[in-house]
Amino acid sequence: MSQINMSSVQLNKSTEKFTSKLVSWIKYIIILIFVFFIFHNVIGLTKVSGNSMNPTFQDGGLILVNKIAKLYKEPKLGDIAIISQPDQGIDIVKRIIGVAGDVVKIQEGIVYVNNEPIPEVIALGKSTDLAEQTIPDGSVFVMGDNRTPGESLDSRDPSVGPISVNFIKGYVVYSLLPFHSIPRPLVLQ
Repeated sequence: MSQINMSSVQLNKSTEKFTSKLVSWIKYIIILIFVFFIFHNVIGLTKVSGNSMNPTFQDGGLILVNKIAKLYKEPKLGDIAIISQPDQGIDIVKRIIGVAGDVVKIQEGIVYVNNEPIPEVIALGKSTDLAEQTIPDGSVFVMGDNRTPGESLDSRDPSVGPISVNFIKGYVVYSLLPFHSIPRPLVLQ
C-alpha cells in the first residue's frame, strides 16, 4: 500500500512540474504577444534609408517612432513624421514645414511659412525657389532636411505635393543609432 501512495505522490509531483512549466510558457508567450503589439501599434523602430534627412539622420540610422501620437496629435511645424507612400510601397521620413491653411514658398533658398522665414533648426544645402502655395485641409507640406535639389523627394516636387495627414504613420521621438534627441519643433517668431 505504501508503494501505491509513493507512486501517486511522484505522479502528482510530475504533474505539478509539467503544469508549472506549461503556465510559465503561456505567460512567456502572452508577454511576447504584448510586446509585439506595443512595438507594432504604439512604438516602432525604423531604419533610415538615404540622405534626404541629412544632417538630422544618417543613412542606415535607427529611429524610434511614436505611432499612437497620430491618433491624438495634430501635426505641427518642425515635427518629423514617418509617412506612408502606398503608390511607391515605401515609408519616408520628412520634416513638416506647413499644415492646412499655411502658405508656403521658397525664395532665394529661404523657406517662408505665412510670409515669415522659418527658423531652420538643422538643414543642409540650399533649396531652389518654389512658388507660393496654400496647403489644403487635411494635408501637410513636408521637406527633407537635406535641401539640396535632387536629394529629397518631398512636397516641393509637383509629383508629390502636399501629403494627406492620413498617410502619417507616426512621429520620430529619438535617433537611436547614433543616439541623439530630435530638435524641438520650429516656432515662427
